Amino acid sequence: MLNDTALTSFKKTRFNRVASINSKVGRDINRAIILNTIRTHQPVSRTDISRMTGLNKSTVSSIVNHLIEQNLISEDINRNSEVGRNPLNLWIKKDSHFVGAIYFDSLKTELAVFDIDGTIKIKTDIKTEASNALQFIASCIDLLDELRSKSGVTVLDGIGITVAGIVDSLQSKVIYAPNLGWEDLDLGTLFRERFPTIEIITVENDAKATALAELSFGKRKINSSNFVYLSIGPGIGAGIIIDDHILGGSSHAAGEFGHVSIIDNGEQCTCGNKGCLEVYASDRATVRRYAASKGLPPEQASKLFLEDVIIAANVGDNDAKTALMDSANYIGIGIANIVRSFDPETIIIGGTITQVWDQVYPEIMKTVNERGFFGKQRNTKILPTSLEGNPPLFGAGALSIRKIFLDYKLSQ
Repeated sequence: MLNDTALTSFKKTRFNRVASINSKVGRDINRAIILNTIRTHQPVSRTDISRMTGLNKSTVSSIVNHLIEQNLISEDINRNSEVGRNPLNLWIKKDSHFVGAIYFDSLKTELAVFDIDGTIKIKTDIKTEASNALQFIASCIDLLDELRSKSGVTVLDGIGITVAGIVDSLQSKVIYAPNLGWEDLDLGTLFRERFPTIEIITVENDAKATALAELSFGKRKINSSNFVYLSIGPGIGAGIIIDDHILGGSSHAAGEFGHVSIIDNGEQCTCGNKGCLEVYASDRATVRRYAASKGLPPEQASKLFLEDVIIAANVGDNDAKTALMDSANYIGIGIANIVRSFDPETIIIGGTITQVWDQVYPEIMKTVNERGFFGKQRNTKILPTSLEGNPPLFGAGALSIRKIFLDYKLSQ
């Protein structure tokens, strides 16, 4: 927490970066602290903010007044107070600031307009046509603008874009998305050319962004010091959060656990490797095993989705149950590797397979206990996502919303 006497000091982070803090930057940091305190604890009074943050009341009052002028927060009277004056409570102001969100996946692309409190104002989806990337992206940009107009939003304060693949978020480029067939795609520039007045345009890997969404909008009250979000869908990836920072990696590939080999000389993966976790634990793998057990021809198998396997399992289809349990075992192997690598406090799993969490969780934990904990009692919590709908779409929304709430830059 940055108090008023520390504004001109030097701050050294755990990442060994030294930043010179001047009064402007210090005020911006305090703004972010206050805004996030309101978001987390709303409704909350100015006095409570001062107590929680350690900032003096005059600093809190000055910044709060500025946030009210920006229409980011609103203030009303708490009429439930039993004694004394009714305090003024602060809230994040809805229906004033909005962001666009797009999630590019191999099967379908989802688009939405979010309010800054994380609620969806309007959304839609279309079939992904990844083979002609530039044309498809252009059509998605048009569709996002149509959604903005239909929802009555005049301007977007930011646009967040998530992609199932390796992303250089600093350059807003897709390095490699094997399930989309995209490589070295300057996605950020395509959006900036169409929306030149929007300052916040962010591109990120879907799992990494969803980890941020879980922290921002989830109901798990996760400690952000050491947490992993594991996304299971057509592909598999992870977002690793350490001290409220996404772990990116030197080549932006941190968290690509779907392409870690779990079986020597196993089946071929789209990445060119063999025996990858994704080949055995993804939605496609589950569907493929189920179709094989039923002896379905390729044309019929290609029309199946994981939801179909889940429906079959719920009505007593033993082949469907076996396919899900096999995937649960492989997911357990992947999680065991994560536990041994990062020793996280919490692992959140997202994806369609969490719809049958009560069925797959025991099998997942059985494997994790055998392979990940070295026979020792551990406190790592493994939980399904608390985000509703498609979590990577919330991840796209979270990218821009978090920038609005953390709107400060440190001078190097």
